[in-house]
Amino acid sequence: MPVVTLSQAFLNSGLVVPEGKQRIEYCDSAVPGLLVEKRATEGAVPVYYLRFKRNGKTAYDRLGTVKDLTLTQARKLATQKKVEHAQEAKQAITRPAVGEMTLDAFWKDHALPHLKLVKRSFARDEQLYARLGPKFGNTPLKSISRYGVELFKGEIMNQALSPATVDHHLKLLRHLLNLAVQWDMLDKNPLKGIQLLNVDNQVENYLKDDEMHRFLEVLKTDSNRPICLLLMFLLSTGARLNEAVQARWDQIDTENASWKIPASNSKSKKVRSVPLNDSALWVLGQARQQGEFAYPFANPDTGKPYQSVRRVFYRLCERAKVKLRIHDLRHSFASLLVSGGRSLYEVQQILGHSDPKVTMRYAHLSSKALHQAANAASVIVPKEQGHVLPEDEVSAANATDAPSGETQSPQPTATVVPFPKAA
Repeated sequence: MPVVTLSQAFLNSGLVVPEGKQRIEYCDSAVPGLLVEKRATEGAVPVYYLRFKRNGKTAYDRLGTVKDLTLTQARKLATQKKVEHAQEAKQAITRPAVGEMTLDAFWKDHALPHLKLVKRSFARDEQLYARLGPKFGNTPLKSISRYGVELFKGEIMNQALSPATVDHHLKLLRHLLNLAVQWDMLDKNPLKGIQLLNVDNQVENYLKDDEMHRFLEVLKTDSNRPICLLLMFLLSTGARLNEAVQARWDQIDTENASWKIPASNSKSKKVRSVPLNDSALWVLGQARQQGEFAYPFANPDTGKPYQSVRRVFYRLCERAKVKLRIHDLRHSFASLLVSGGRSLYEVQQILGHSDPKVTMRYAHLSSKALHQAANAASVIVPKEQGHVLPEDEVSAANATDAPSGETQSPQPTATVVPFPKAA
């Protein structure tokens, strides 16, 4: 490992590897740590490296070959790298010991920047931390105890918060400590396995047959055509409101009946493709007649996506005498699929659920359809003597036998959205 004053002439000499050795390093006396390595392999190109200490151990940074960098460039790059490594070493010295960092410091310097990168709903996390911060912000990570969190849970339960909101606070705190463990800032998470309230507060409203027809009649006749078409598109695709509002014509392939939702608009931050049925294609055909905008459901005054459609939506619901949330259109679409005999896997793929557990909320609809299908083969006990399902679960068509000698066609339980078919 000879130390020499590297020069271009010295490098051009070929850097001979002594006989019997596999390689040799020539260290630069002008920039300590900079070296050029030559291997004995035929045709091997000498490579510049910076040798330095990291956590007391020798480490190397590969800078480039003598063909990539001149000697002047290699010395400049090595000097820059030495400054960077010195700063890293200084930060390591000033960094708190494992578990000593306070929750506030971890939140502001590490967790929140990370959440902003990976979550669309980080603003909700900021709202939740507004309660966690005053309670645990000045506490070192290792001093956050399970008992202290249980006391905090009791305190916020007395603030008239819903059980689900209480759980959201605990989940966020547990997630923060999990991140600290992953990033070697905490040895273990004291909240692992902490008991949540887990109250089932899912609200799922589905349009019944009469409600569906009343609502569609209003949507097909109301004067606010862009928003009515948008709502019919939601009902025909099961898309989320933001996905449909941000949809562009260049993402829609009417010839192949598909709609490509980009990752920037998808909740999962992944590209997904939505199949377009006849109803959806009919809606898009109507939207084409509303104006030449980049967005199918654009605000005609601006040509841009609507910022909010809720006021118009609730006016339309009042006209149709139905009580709905916009997201219930997605639930109604899913109920039509499941009641029509489609599998939960198919529903998951069409709706874009990343977790099949989310789709399982529609399992009870599938059970009804399967029960009715099985009942069609009830040959031992006549139908009128067998188990009778509640009236709202059995269509009138299924309650009447076919005339003698005729074959009764199976009656689908799913409501068919009565839009004209696309041309």
